[in-house]
Amino acid sequence: MTEETRPDPPAGMRRIDHEYSRSLAAFLAQHRVSLLITTYEAGRLVLAAPSADGRELDLSYRGLTSPMGVAIRTDADTLAVAVQDQVWQFRNVPGLAARLDPPGTHDACYLPRQAVYTGPIDAHEMAWCGGDLWIVNTLFSCLCTLDGVHNFVPRWKPRFITAIAAEDRCHLNGLGLIGGQPAYVTALGETDTKEGWRPGKASGGCVIDVKSGQPVVRGLSMPHSPRPRDGGVLLLESGRGRIVRADPGSGTVESIAEVPGYGRGLAFVGGYAFVGLSRFRKSSSTPTFGNLPISERTTPLTCGVSVVDLAGGREVARLEFHTGIDEIFDVQVLPYRHPWFSGPHPKTDEIPPIWVVPQPREL
Repeated sequence: MTEETRPDPPAGMRRIDHEYSRSLAAFLAQHRVSLLITTYEAGRLVLAAPSADGRELDLSYRGLTSPMGVAIRTDADTLAVAVQDQVWQFRNVPGLAARLDPPGTHDACYLPRQAVYTGPIDAHEMAWCGGDLWIVNTLFSCLCTLDGVHNFVPRWKPRFITAIAAEDRCHLNGLGLIGGQPAYVTALGETDTKEGWRPGKASGGCVIDVKSGQPVVRGLSMPHSPRPRDGGVLLLESGRGRIVRADPGSGTVESIAEVPGYGRGLAFVGGYAFVGLSRFRKSSSTPTFGNLPISERTTPLTCGVSVVDLAGGREVARLEFHTGIDEIFDVQVLPYRHPWFSGPHPKTDEIPPIWVVPQPREL
C-alpha cells in the first residue's frame, strides 16, 4: 500500500512525537500545576507535568475512547472525563501519592471510581455546578445532568431550539460559569434543524446567555470554550484561529491574540491562557473543517498547547505534537505539580493496576 492509502493504526498503537519549550516546564513548576489534555481522535488523556528539577516536561498517556470534556471540582479531588458513550469519574487518593514509585515524586493520585452510561450523546465541555455535573449535550442541543436512572436529564436549551432531539441542531459545544452556575454557552449556529449549522459555520457562530436563552454575540466563526473573565467573555474563535474577548452587553468582539492552530480548550493561570490547538483532519474537505478563514493561512497549523500572555497577546511557550496526535479538544489545569493518573485500562496503558481496599471487618 502507498503512504497515501495506508490506513491509520489503532489509536493505542500510534507513535507520538512531541517537543516543547523549556519555558513551559519552568512555568508549570513555578506555579505548581500540571495540564490535562484530551485528544479524542487519538483516544488519549495526556498528562503534562514538570520534572522534579523543573527543567523538563514529563508526558504520560492514558487510553480512553474518544475523550472530550474534562471537569475538575473546586476541591480538585474529583474530576470527570466525557468519553464516547460514558462519563468517567476519577478520585484523588492523597495517601497513595507519596508511596508511588519513585517515592516522593507525586503529589496526587487519581483513580477511576465509576462510569455512567449516557449513550453516544456527543458530550463536549462539562463543569461541576454545586453537586451536579453539567454536560454540553451536543447531539440533543441542550445542557444536561446525570441522575443514575436516565441516560441524561435535560436542564436547559437555547430558546431557538424547539425540541430535545438527537439531531445536533446547532452544535452546542462550550460552557462558561459565573458564580458556579452556567452563564454562557457557545454554538456554531442559531439553527433548529438537523445539522442545520453546517452551511453557515464559517460565520454563523454565537455566544448564548443561559439566563435568557438568547444569543448575545453573533457572527463568530466556529466559537468554542467561553470563559467569563474581567467583565467579558474570553473564548476561542476557532475558525479564525484566535482568542477573542466578547462583550455580551454590546455584542462586540475584540481580538486578543492569534494562535497557530484551530483552538479548542481554554484554561488560565494568572494572566496566561493555555489554548488547545488542532491541525485539520487529513481530508481538508471534511464538512466540519472546510472553507473556514483559518484554512487560508499560508503557514501550517499546529497541534498541541499554546501558552499566551493575555496582556500582550504573545505566545510565551508551546507543547507541540508532531505525529500521532492531530486534534485536541480540552485543556485543564490541575493544581498539583506532578500527579499520577491511572486510567480504567491499566493493561493497555502498560502500567500496574492499583487497588484501594478497606480493612476487612469481622463477620
